[in-house]
Amino acid sequence: MDEVIAPALRPKARALVDGHRERGDLCAIVTATNEFVTAPIARAFGIEHLIATGVEQDAGRYTGRPRGTPSFREGKVRRTDEWLASLGRDWNGFARSYFYSDSVNDIPLLERVTDPIATNPDPRLAALAGERGWPVVRLFE
Repeated sequence: MDEVIAPALRPKARALVDGHRERGDLCAIVTATNEFVTAPIARAFGIEHLIATGVEQDAGRYTGRPRGTPSFREGKVRRTDEWLASLGRDWNGFARSYFYSDSVNDIPLLERVTDPIATNPDPRLAALAGERGWPVVRLFE
């Protein structure tokens, strides 16, 4: 975290997250990356909720197998639905919902929110964002 991730956390990214938090938005990181990798990043951004792929453990050792539904493609939508339900909420309780993504693997969740935003998108997502009129944000420039 200190050597690789922290130096890569750009002020633009922090400002983006801080803006949502200041408006009182319910914020979560929804990622396919393992929770043990992403939990420190969520903490660094002050984001309380993390929906990440769990990793199975056996006798305190990681097996490499996912635990539960991986937060990948349609799994992100399912896991987000379950998380909202655990809070007594659902998508209909929000006038606006945002999701920022860099990958076409996230199309199912991008299509679910009211405000999909391609962030440092891969070429295929950049093309799709252009076709659909989705905003593109570049945080590393």
